[in-house]
Amino acid sequence: MYGGRTIGVVVPAYDEAGFVGNVLETIPDYVDRVYAVDDRSRDRTWAEITERATRLNREAAVDRNSGALVAGATFDRRIVPIRHDRNRGVGAAIATGYRRALADGIDVTAVMAGDGQMDPAYLPALLDPIVDGEADYAKGNRLTDGAYRAEMPRFRLVGNAILTALTRIASGYWRIGDPQNGYTAISRRALDVLDLEALYDRYGYPNDLLARCNAAGLRVADVPIPARYGDEQSSIAYATYVPTVSALLVRTFVRRLARRYPLRKRHPVSLSYALGALALGGSVLEGVRSLRRRRSRTADGKSGAFGRPTLLALAGTALLALATRLEKRLNAPLEVLR
Repeated sequence: MYGGRTIGVVVPAYDEAGFVGNVLETIPDYVDRVYAVDDRSRDRTWAEITERATRLNREAAVDRNSGALVAGATFDRRIVPIRHDRNRGVGAAIATGYRRALADGIDVTAVMAGDGQMDPAYLPALLDPIVDGEADYAKGNRLTDGAYRAEMPRFRLVGNAILTALTRIASGYWRIGDPQNGYTAISRRALDVLDLEALYDRYGYPNDLLARCNAAGLRVADVPIPARYGDEQSSIAYATYVPTVSALLVRTFVRRLARRYPLRKRHPVSLSYALGALALGGSVLEGVRSLRRRRSRTADGKSGAFGRPTLLALAGTALLALATRLEKRLNAPLEVLR
């Protein structure tokens, strides 16, 4: 236990033989239960998980000093190996662990990837905002400190900066950075209100989860944590990953607005976004029509020198700016900066 709360850790793993065993070995003793989820790996990941779990569970059941069986343990086994029947994606693996933690009544559940990139020494920094009642969900951020950013490969840094900007718009958490950081912790209350079955099952799951947290009105803490890179190899293909996640963010943005600011209630945020999008769309259409007619902006009827496309573009931009300003103000209480 930690701070009087039961703690669980989900360890999603796919082809992490040689790494996942060490992750299980180094999870702090105050963690009550570990859910090691093998997403149908092609190597010895499952064998490594089960072998290490068998030994570690045996050791956890015996007092290290007296050699006697530990009485009153919270669970019958500390490490729970779980294997998917097919490869379903890292988001699905984490959701599997979340569901088991929820069923076990775990108070706070963290995620530590099976590749060993998440330093267990920083786990308390993620747990504290939740244990202290400040946040429902906490995530690491490798971008807050120049020294932390220096440890990240340049291509990851550029891609992360792009996705950070897009995720801020899609999620509504305008001061939260490094959305791709999978080192997280979440409360039982948050798991209760989120639809885990609908969680995106691939590598875009952190972005999707943030938007779902905002739609549910959950508080999110951004915790500075340095990156840790070793000999592991990422299976992410960034050439397809960034466009795929960008498309996901468009969908999550629309879904979040529909849930939090329904148009039928005429909320100023949704109205400003909708009218701004319509104005920009109208600007594009008017621009195409003007080009087809081979008319210059100066000769564009009654709209004067600027022309309808320009006026619509200015109106659309102003409306979108108003919407984002309103959102920043409304969502500020949901953002916890450590």
